[in-house]
Amino acid sequence: MDHDAEQQHPAQANPGYAAGQLAAALRTAATHEDHATRRRAEERGLKWRAVLTGMANGLLSVGSRTPVAGLPAWVTPEVVRGGFATGEPSAGGPLLPHETAAARRAKVPEDRQALFAYFLSEDGLTELYGLLDSGRYEIAVPEEAALLTVAWLVRAGRTDAALDLVHELAPFAGRLRFAPRPAERPAPGADAVHRSTVAEARASLARRQPSTAVETQREALAVWQPFGDELLTHWLEVTGDDGWIRVPPAGPGSAWHAHCAALVARYRDLARDHTLCTKHRSPKENLGILRGALEDVVAGRELDARRLGLLRSALTSMVRRRGLPGSARHSALRRQQAAQAALPSHHALARLVHDRLAVLPAQGGIAEVGPFVGEVSEPEAARSGLPAGAAIPAALRRPVEIALSAPLGTLIERGIVPSAEVLATFVPQLVATATAQAHPDPALRTLAAAHYRAFRNRRSLLLLNLERQVRAEELPWVRAVAAHRVDGEAGDVAAAALRQLGGLAVQAFPGTVLPNPLVRELSVLARQADLGAPLVEELASDIFMGTFTPKFLASARVAAELLGGGSLYERYYAIDYRSLRNLAIVEAGEAARRSYGARTSPGFAELCKRRAAQFEPGSRNGSRNGSGGGSWVAANGTVIEQAQILTTHNLATLVHRVGIAPETGWDELARRSFVTVCRLTARLHHNPRPLGTIKDVAYAWRQMLFHLSLCTPGGRARTLAWLAGEAARHPWHVAVRLAPALTGLRQVSEGGSAREGEGRMLLGWSTGGHWLRPDPVLS
Repeated sequence: MDHDAEQQHPAQANPGYAAGQLAAALRTAATHEDHATRRRAEERGLKWRAVLTGMANGLLSVGSRTPVAGLPAWVTPEVVRGGFATGEPSAGGPLLPHETAAARRAKVPEDRQALFAYFLSEDGLTELYGLLDSGRYEIAVPEEAALLTVAWLVRAGRTDAALDLVHELAPFAGRLRFAPRPAERPAPGADAVHRSTVAEARASLARRQPSTAVETQREALAVWQPFGDELLTHWLEVTGDDGWIRVPPAGPGSAWHAHCAALVARYRDLARDHTLCTKHRSPKENLGILRGALEDVVAGRELDARRLGLLRSALTSMVRRRGLPGSARHSALRRQQAAQAALPSHHALARLVHDRLAVLPAQGGIAEVGPFVGEVSEPEAARSGLPAGAAIPAALRRPVEIALSAPLGTLIERGIVPSAEVLATFVPQLVATATAQAHPDPALRTLAAAHYRAFRNRRSLLLLNLERQVRAEELPWVRAVAAHRVDGEAGDVAAAALRQLGGLAVQAFPGTVLPNPLVRELSVLARQADLGAPLVEELASDIFMGTFTPKFLASARVAAELLGGGSLYERYYAIDYRSLRNLAIVEAGEAARRSYGARTSPGFAELCKRRAAQFEPGSRNGSRNGSGGGSWVAANGTVIEQAQILTTHNLATLVHRVGIAPETGWDELARRSFVTVCRLTARLHHNPRPLGTIKDVAYAWRQMLFHLSLCTPGGRARTLAWLAGEAARHPWHVAVRLAPALTGLRQVSEGGSAREGEGRMLLGWSTGGHWLRPDPVLS
């Protein structure tokens, strides 16, 4: 789980975790067979050593928004696994090549303090103005947008704001990079949507190395099989119809003996030049037997009975398997093998596609994939030696296809966006558009989009005591231009982007929980759109401290507005949404009477704990089978799951506040969610570690219930009747496992309870053994 959620867990701040990561990195660096892997492990080891050193000497405060002593919260820290800061800023370290080049060009000392002063001079500001107007710059870390912002403020006549920003940056000018990186091409448009860039596609193709197995097979087919045929033909010349081998006497006039010597010499040349295949070296292989007997003849050694027996057996076996050399069967086989050996290697084709992509901007996507994955042309064949008309295999087309720049819906249809997690990676591009649209000035709009993309790459810190991650609006250079936003237009753009992304996530991936990265990005859009749409993260059970922030109760209140009044969802999970609305009103009033904002929602936390106890083993949730550890992690999970049930984990907010509506209808989404339930349930059979999958089954089941609750009465009745038949289409154990859950759902639809008789409420967490866990028996 992400540590972005507003939680804490004392064990995470223990130096033992960092020490374990350091030990693992050192072990990999010392033992791994791959040089690149060892080098990366060495780099990780240095970072973890810095973490331990900083924790020991007090320079690092793990769990704080300002983990590095002397650096404010807005400085982007270098963060390693688990959210630990190393003590180094991401914009620090030695000067990069472009910084050295800038210092030499400006004829100033090669240090950041001197570069900072230069960019505030008339010449330096002129250089920054040129970058602003051309857009030919890159921002890899947020700090690299700072001096461009200063230049924009100066040119806009906001000298006071520029001076205030410089004053705030100056103490760190000698340590951090505040200038952008020059680029050959303008930054990609903020609305360009692609999963990977041209540069990433080329890098993937460049990593394609020759396959040893494929090249070994190619050598066998092109070299050793034809040579084996020559040896076979040569020995058959002295083999009678009775199968006996009669080696002619040696003599200078014996053409057969001369040919023996020529074949042995050629074998040695082939063995020297072609080293991938080794079967020909084995004295037990047919080719090795024929070659060994040949060498004996050339050396003047008489073939004994054992050698002759092996030779006769090898000859008989080779003829029986492939036919006599020159026969129709043998010739057809060799033609087929020769064609296979002549196929171009994937390595060579990858290099060709790599070179084709060189004409495109490295940081953009590919508008049309076809020209770059077509067959080898005649001019390309002449240059590369590849056969004209050779097709590019699917494995080499894939890196190009995932760089396609197209509408998100198109990318989802083509399978380029296969999951909600991948969908989340597109959000910064669209959020950057919404963020940038707030600025009417084109140069500032381009800068804002580039900065936002860099900011979203800022890694999350491990935070304790309900602290929250730094937001973009807290950065000094963002605050400096906040007065130049036109929020009305940006709000409309953000709302449209939120509806598009939320709708795509729910419709394209039904039965899948919205991942935290996607929720965070949707939350940014919701704040910009000012829709009052509280979105909540999935909390990690191992770092949950039993508290929820007020937005969880706010989200549950939105669910009550949509689903209260007797919906199928409300009745299935036995929710009293009227009491929940009253709780939200009471806590909101208490918060309004305080002079400080509420950090937690104690009433919501208590409600979730009561509900978790209500549905635990012994209360008909079901632990009649299996065994459970009853751990504190599982206990936390039951409480978190109740929060997800009460809030619908953002579905109600997206529907009721954002306004998403599936084009295919709610009944279709309910059916697709149940298909996901069945598919996941099939994975439980003979699964020694099924608990994670059971959680996923419960997620999909909950989404199915939500969608069913929004169906028309007729659509809901038809879908409920369809469920059992769909379960029967899957392996037998799926229907058997889900029978108690389907019984419980039917009972609720008829006005009863899910936990009556043989019915069961399908939840994902249990401190005892879950009733879904035991494998059913085929009766």
